[in-house]
Amino acid sequence: MTGLPTGRFAPSPTGELHFGSLVAAVASFLDIRSRNGRWLVRVEDLDPPREVEGAAERQLAALKRFGMVPDEPPVYQSRRRLQHDAALADLLDRQLAFPCACTRKQLPDSGVYPGTCRKGLPRGQTARSIRFKTDEGPVTFHDAVFGHQSQLPAQQTGDFIIRRGDGLIAYQLAVVVDDADAGITDIVRGSDLLESTGRQILLQRALRLPTPNYIHLPLMVDVNGRKLSKSDSDDPVARMGPRQTLGMALSALGHPPPKNQQDLDSIWSWSLENWDRNRIPRAPVVVQAGRIEGYTSEFT
Repeated sequence: MTGLPTGRFAPSPTGELHFGSLVAAVASFLDIRSRNGRWLVRVEDLDPPREVEGAAERQLAALKRFGMVPDEPPVYQSRRRLQHDAALADLLDRQLAFPCACTRKQLPDSGVYPGTCRKGLPRGQTARSIRFKTDEGPVTFHDAVFGHQSQLPAQQTGDFIIRRGDGLIAYQLAVVVDDADAGITDIVRGSDLLESTGRQILLQRALRLPTPNYIHLPLMVDVNGRKLSKSDSDDPVARMGPRQTLGMALSALGHPPPKNQQDLDSIWSWSLENWDRNRIPRAPVVVQAGRIEGYTSEFT
């Protein structure tokens, strides 16, 4: 480990780089580089059925077009199965995880796992997945944007899956192992993942791993409040040039660049000098027709 502040951007190769992901990449890049730290990229290719061929390479090329190049070669999560399996075996050996025979259809409507297999598989049942045993108490942490957080994973999700029924390692376990191995000190991501943080902290504690600092960003939504996704045909990343789209991303983060920043280098220079976590909004950001609601489009 270098001892430097270290951040990462971790896209899933399920489509093109879209505006919401770009905002997360920009925030992560600025937050670390403004403190002279390391910025890494990890491709989270753990779900082959959902992956789009060539998407990872196109996402990395898009980051480069915007001027974001990681300090080390990108890591592909699918190539780290040995590390994930070692963590899984450790949790099982210490009885912090257990085999589960339940299917999704067998869960209550709340989606909260009722503990059916926690003390052993029901007679005649075969294990499908592996679940982590959640603690009963609250998990508290501070988020740089959303402030003090207190979550109750035992009540919100119950014992949660860390190896899926199809044998694939679940996101919650993989992200914890990979962040720790990379020395990640600061995690910047969308607020749609805020609810996952409590579960990940439980895994960090169980695996005796450090807990990073967290910064969750506002969601990017359309005028109807729907989260933007890779499938949006009017996504600014696809419709506009890098300079204009970078300006929009910065505005979404509360950092609209001034008129005199006319190229990528000058925009990045200004952004690094002026980056301030306190300017990041909490409320969802409305993206419409090539602009961010609440900001003028003078940078376009």
